[in-house]
Amino acid sequence: MERLQKVIAASGLISRRKAEELISMGKVKVNGILVKELGTKVEYSDIIEVDGKVIFKDVPKVYYLLNKPSGVITSTKDEKGRTTVVDLIDIEKRVYPVGRLDYDTTGLLILTNDGELANILMHPKNNISKTYLAKIKGILNKDDIERLKNGIIIDGRKVDTSNFKLKEKNREKDMSIIEITIHEGRNHIVKNIFSYLNHPVLRLKRTKIAFLNLDNLPVGKYRELKIKEVKRLYSLK
Repeated sequence: MERLQKVIAASGLISRRKAEELISMGKVKVNGILVKELGTKVEYSDIIEVDGKVIFKDVPKVYYLLNKPSGVITSTKDEKGRTTVVDLIDIEKRVYPVGRLDYDTTGLLILTNDGELANILMHPKNNISKTYLAKIKGILNKDDIERLKNGIIIDGRKVDTSNFKLKEKNREKDMSIIEITIHEGRNHIVKNIFSYLNHPVLRLKRTKIAFLNLDNLPVGKYRELKIKEVKRLYSLK
């Protein structure tokens, strides 16, 4: 027997965290009976409905790394009809993005139908590192550098910003390029860090998640993750 939320996540329908939310909200049935208790154990033969839809077990898991372009929504669908990251993955299986990148942010994004792995990568306790290249307005001064070394308070919570490098500075164009690695998943977090320092982000690209990088993957293209890469991601929990 397995816990209900784990079975739902393993089906690839939603992440484990989302499954837990729906269970608590009374959106999940097992064999036609409403279940609201987290940790409920289910059998393989049980029929599980999530928000009125029967989930299918044993869906083959797939894993993709996308170099997201600017102007694409990190979502499975968009009510305004804009292109989503899922539209860029030309496969029959349903996948969803792990985490998100802003509409105008480019770079590395993982898409999968493996809810358990998605939960590992997104859960704050696992401290998954994410590296970005930020083109910012202005030149960092000594105070800015000291603040980054000591960490920045964003919305009442301290962000470890000590792992950064100045890659380029151009006084004529009044801009700098900073590489920064953080372990945060909050929305707009990198933009908020540099806004706090009065250096607005002009362009942002995510270059790494944990050990994964873009290599020479062109913008808008994707590749399937190797089995050894998936196993290594699982080992991060």
